[in-house]
Amino acid sequence: MVAQRTFMAKPGEVEKQWHIVDASDEILGRLASDIAVVLMGKHRPEYTPHVDCGDFVIVTNADKVAMSGRKMDVRHYTWYTGHPGLRLESYGDRQQRKPEDLILHAVRRMLPKNKLATQMLKKLKIYAGPEHPHTAQQPAVLQRTGKKLKTNQ
Repeated sequence: MVAQRTFMAKPGEVEKQWHIVDASDEILGRLASDIAVVLMGKHRPEYTPHVDCGDFVIVTNADKVAMSGRKMDVRHYTWYTGHPGLRLESYGDRQQRKPEDLILHAVRRMLPKNKLATQMLKKLKIYAGPEHPHTAQQPAVLQRTGKKLKTNQ
């Protein structure tokens, strides 16, 4: 009887692909979870936890991402400046000031909390408008199962 061996990917073996996502009218959390899966490489059969098996992801129209309900006004980012006091900024204000940060922070918090996550996050390219400089990589449209935000018509 022959024992079956477990496949472990090695860092140079995995072929990286490029995917593109249009974030207009997408719900932020659902979009971020789909992107995090692709960055980690969990969509591949040769996924290995200790090797960066993920692909590159380009996100366009980050300024048009949405949240359900009143979360854009009610929820806040908080950060400490190093001086006395805590800073607060609503998601809506942050979207107007830095639209790329909403997606970046949502995806960053869904990645593993280790040194490998910084490598994975470098493969995420976010742009506020519809144009991006990565046409030479010929990105394929990412097939998603997420829901789009329904607009009242």
